[in-house]
Amino acid sequence: MLSDQEQIIINLKSLHMPTIRRSYEKVAKQARADSWSYEQYLLELLNFDKKRLPAKVANHLNVLVNGSFLNRSENILAFGNPGSGKTHLLCAIGHALIERGKKVLFITCGQLVQDLLIAKRELEITKKLKKLSKFDAVIIDDIGYVQQRREEMEVLFTFLADRYEQGSLMITSNLPFSKWEF
Repeated sequence: MLSDQEQIIINLKSLHMPTIRRSYEKVAKQARADSWSYEQYLLELLNFDKKRLPAKVANHLNVLVNGSFLNRSENILAFGNPGSGKTHLLCAIGHALIERGKKVLFITCGQLVQDLLIAKRELEITKKLKKLSKFDAVIIDDIGYVQQRREEMEVLFTFLADRYEQGSLMITSNLPFSKWEF
């Protein structure tokens, strides 16, 4: 039978949470010593550590959080290894934008493509694109991993072309742009 600690490590590995896996014991020890509530412990464990960001990203974080890039329909691209915090970072930025009254959609690339394919089959792609255009920013998670057929690439390209200079995209990928398959 596995110990609680061993089970936690297995679960965190399967959830792709390497940072929490590395730090939960230290934070738990501090929580016990300082008599933290469960909520305090969880908040400390889940807080985003800006010190882990590359200096270039950390320097731009305040600019991204204020949302000025949205006014210029600029995009954010986040590349890195699995578990490096790309999605977490873009979601944090998205949350800050929502708090500023902006409309933000988070969607996986796979789900976006499937939604667009359904809209195309139902002859409602224009209606779907119009609905998506109401968002100030669309966060597309894991765009480089999706292995698309021609039809999937066409609807994704249609969406990207529709957003071009009309609204911001925030995109994550585990693959560098040079490894994307077109």
